[in-house]
Amino acid sequence: MKQKIVMKVQMNCLKCQSKALQVVAEANGVSFVGLGAQKDRVEVIGDGVDAPKLVKSLRKKVGHTELLTVEAVK
Repeated sequence: MKQKIVMKVQMNCLKCQSKALQVVAEANGVSFVGLGAQKDRVEVIGDGVDAPKLVKSLRKKVGHTELLTVEAVK
């Protein structure tokens, strides 16, 4: 089941943004990664992505991260 995950990530500079996108892109099952309408949002679309594990790795490697929404994509 494809799902869309939106997370709020503390990104203060371009290096932080690229690091966050790189960490998310390396996760299993991710098919799309992008920045949201607001600069501090990261949107992930994928099949079988483990959202809590993704948030944990972002917290460890980038900074404060909040899981905002997880919804099914049709």
